[in-house]
Amino acid sequence: MNSNTSNTSNPATESTYNIITKTPLLNEGEVEAKRQEILDYFHDSFSLYESLFECLASDEAYYHRANTLRQPLIFYYGHTSVFFINKLNVANLIDQRVDPQMESLLAIGVDEMSWDDLNDNNYDWPTPEKVKWHRNQTRAIVDQFIRDCDFQMPIDWNSPMWIILMGIEHERIHLETSSILMRELPIQMVKDHPLWGNICDTNSQPPENEFVSVAGGVVELGKSKTNPIYGWDNEYGYASEEIDSFKASRFLVSNKEFLEFVEDGGYRSDSLWTEEGRGWLEFSKAEHPVYWQRSGDGYRLRTMVKVIDMPWAWPAEINYLEAKAFCNWKSKRTGRHVRMPTEAEWHQMRNAIDTDQPYWQSAPGNINLEHGMSPCAVDRHEFENGFFDVIGNVWQWTETPIDGFGGFEVHPTYDDFSAPTFDGKHNLFKGGCWISTGNYAIKDARYAFRRHFFQYSGLRYVEAAALPELVPNVYETDQMVSRYIEFHYGQSQLDTPNFPVACVNKVTKLLENRRTQRALDIGCATARSAFELAKHFDYVEAVDFSVRLLEAPISLQKTGRQRYVFAQEGDLSAYREINLSDFEGYEEVKDKIAFLQGDACNLVDKYKDYDLVFAGNLIDRLYDPEKFLGLIKDRVRSGGLLVLVSPYNWNEEHTPREKWLGGFKADTGENFTTIEGIEKVLGPEFSRLGDPKDIPFAIRETERTWQYGQSQLTAWEKG
Repeated sequence: MNSNTSNTSNPATESTYNIITKTPLLNEGEVEAKRQEILDYFHDSFSLYESLFECLASDEAYYHRANTLRQPLIFYYGHTSVFFINKLNVANLIDQRVDPQMESLLAIGVDEMSWDDLNDNNYDWPTPEKVKWHRNQTRAIVDQFIRDCDFQMPIDWNSPMWIILMGIEHERIHLETSSILMRELPIQMVKDHPLWGNICDTNSQPPENEFVSVAGGVVELGKSKTNPIYGWDNEYGYASEEIDSFKASRFLVSNKEFLEFVEDGGYRSDSLWTEEGRGWLEFSKAEHPVYWQRSGDGYRLRTMVKVIDMPWAWPAEINYLEAKAFCNWKSKRTGRHVRMPTEAEWHQMRNAIDTDQPYWQSAPGNINLEHGMSPCAVDRHEFENGFFDVIGNVWQWTETPIDGFGGFEVHPTYDDFSAPTFDGKHNLFKGGCWISTGNYAIKDARYAFRRHFFQYSGLRYVEAAALPELVPNVYETDQMVSRYIEFHYGQSQLDTPNFPVACVNKVTKLLENRRTQRALDIGCATARSAFELAKHFDYVEAVDFSVRLLEAPISLQKTGRQRYVFAQEGDLSAYREINLSDFEGYEEVKDKIAFLQGDACNLVDKYKDYDLVFAGNLIDRLYDPEKFLGLIKDRVRSGGLLVLVSPYNWNEEHTPREKWLGGFKADTGENFTTIEGIEKVLGPEFSRLGDPKDIPFAIRETERTWQYGQSQLTAWEKG
């Protein structure tokens, strides 16, 4: 199915797009045929996303905060574009930028962790025309990259094409999430659309819901790296779970069925809600589902671009907290133990209708944009196991907080996709919805949202045994992160002093008679140095590229503790805990530190006017260290210091050979050292203070294995 659109008054797009596409299989076909398939998939995805923004009625709609917990739509319009550029640069697959300012400003969205975590930051947003220009430039760059890149079949997550597919599937995620934000805009800010306004029939009446039995058994979860469809990191690995037989509702809960809960005072009965749910109710003042609108004595429904008469047969769209309260109400009313299914229980229903095909030839349910641009009646799509909407229509909340399977590992190019959600506060929902496409629509997809979050999500309830109280794994299990925590906060190793503390001790000897208002700890990792600097500076900004690493100091700052698992030998591990109170002075200075994610080679303008910039073991791990030095020297105040610490371990894994600052033979045939390279970039604005200082370090990898080295500290004063 193809749809042509043209909108000369809106900068979003004038394009042709194919709305029904499937994510490519990565283990079959010849290289050039697969190249063309991925190229078509990219353009279809890019154009389809742009078509969504044709639903905005004016430029004003781009900047209106539809949801106080999320960014305005101008951010999301450009976010998927800058994602391609940023990830291709991080993976060292390209060495070009379209607009560095936009590629920093539009890189990181608001990922609020609580319903009351308001974001009041002000941003200098670009115009829609400027974003469209960026999208056009990005389209051309990615198009050329796909045409030229060298790859082999099958494609795996080490392939350059994996990064392209990562960008495409990321865009398809935001196709869904951006449409939700449009649904929350004032109705006058959106307009009807020949594609997106084409909703399903609204006139049918819902059936009476009933239970259907499901046999128990062992459910195996997770997939292998040889799976033929692109996946996010949390999908890989293995887990198995034995479940008892249970009963599940034949239909998703319809608007009509949920109305009974509303009219029975469900939103006013505190006993039906969890503690978190009661807090959200107090905050939101909700009296009915968010997309319901009172009209006289009844209700109407807000869709993405229209307000329509209430389609009572459509599924109710609710968050987890509302779904939980509904199940508690149903239990009380029926005398049966009713709850949401677990991830394994949903898979048991899904497995009964699965085939050996990697994906369906045509959607068996309301998914992949194949049956209209909205939910549809809950009794429209029946599956052979007797259930309706096992796949599609709206997502189905589960009782399962997301966590990694056994063997979980992050992809190095997108290390903060999943792991930050392994906190017991993000619940999985399964099955996809009408606008779920690409990876969103596959069986193995594992997406989780905060429990107050609104998506196209609803509820199928089950009658089953009560679940044990789930205790989230609060230990940091990523060994890379754990090693950094141990390196920064653990006991001194091999008779070497604590490395971050030793570095800052050298720095503090240089601070006499200098201004100590603002410091930047760039490449801070788990940020022991930031806490030490905060003892001497009024304010410290601690910035690292890895959100995973920043989570540890943020946890220390907010909760006062951080747990982690440390490898001892083989499969044996030690469980450790650090407390802020264990470190002298940290309680007093913790609120002087701001922990922030950022790319050292592409810092936004707000990072400026520092009395000290400290870069510990950073420059030889950057993809463009000369660019970093060129940027950072303008962020230091006159009379301020730039302190660089590095072992100068230049290698092409982190830095392309032509970007090394030193450690090679110059054209003259003479040795060219890193200090000479630094001096060449920083001069004449900066002069070196004193002689370099060597500082030893020992990074503990297991109980009896260390990585030992020495870093050289140099201090540079700005004239």
